[in-house]
Amino acid sequence: MEEHPQQDYPAPPFARQQQERPGETAKMDPLPDHGEHSYRGSGRLRDRVALITGGDSGIGRAVAIAFAREGADVAISYLSENSDAKETARWVEDAGRKALLLRGDIAEEKHCKQLVQRTVQELGRLDILVNNAAYQASYETLEEITAVGWELTFRTNVHAMFYLCKEALRHMKPGSAIINTSSINASDPSPSLLAYATTKGAISNFTAGLAGLVAERGVRVNAVAPGPIWTPLIPSTMPAERVENFGANTPMKRPGQPAELAATFVLLASPESSYTTGAVIEVTGGRPML
Repeated sequence: MEEHPQQDYPAPPFARQQQERPGETAKMDPLPDHGEHSYRGSGRLRDRVALITGGDSGIGRAVAIAFAREGADVAISYLSENSDAKETARWVEDAGRKALLLRGDIAEEKHCKQLVQRTVQELGRLDILVNNAAYQASYETLEEITAVGWELTFRTNVHAMFYLCKEALRHMKPGSAIINTSSINASDPSPSLLAYATTKGAISNFTAGLAGLVAERGVRVNAVAPGPIWTPLIPSTMPAERVENFGANTPMKRPGQPAELAATFVLLASPESSYTTGAVIEVTGGRPML
């Protein structure tokens, strides 16, 4: 018998907590669930190769674990040297698949090209690109947002997606998939996340447009739009009082866990969704996207 979805995972109030950006999984209370002990694969991505940006923690880690257990080798793109990337790689290798760790800043076009090229060189091909890494910062007034911060948000969240898709498509064969991470903020923007929310709207629009542009190549392009998800991004980019009640404003009365998004990414990456392209799949805990 299934558990009640509202009660499957911890609900706020949480302990007040903050971290330095980009945050570390081990310092979070409660610890997020990435499906380490629950996700069961069934070979839906057997012998495919995936590149996941922001693959070291949060949603990216959950997707990496799920992809590996479905039979894929995984290239993990990450920004900062910490234990998260190595831990994710360990879970991928425990599933019997190859893990390729690729450190660097995706805000730079050169690095984006190198990510794709190294994935193909070292893992032999590229079938799935997951544009998941993001930069987020909270601001209480418009005046607080600097030109540097605005540009960094767009370079990381939008420009990198463009660079990666452009390079990846040079190597992708029919049947390949691109999955972008949008957000509920794309249509229901949080005022304090103005820069981040604006980029998420752009990601949804880019997804729909690119899907039409590359359909004849046999490559599908979709996006997942999470609601509030319990990842290191939260305590490292939000005030402690917001972290304390994070996710309470959903019908589920709690934030989602990274593990609760993994199956959606697997579906969009697999041949089972062969007629799905240009879609934005909502995983929001019941909060509607307008």
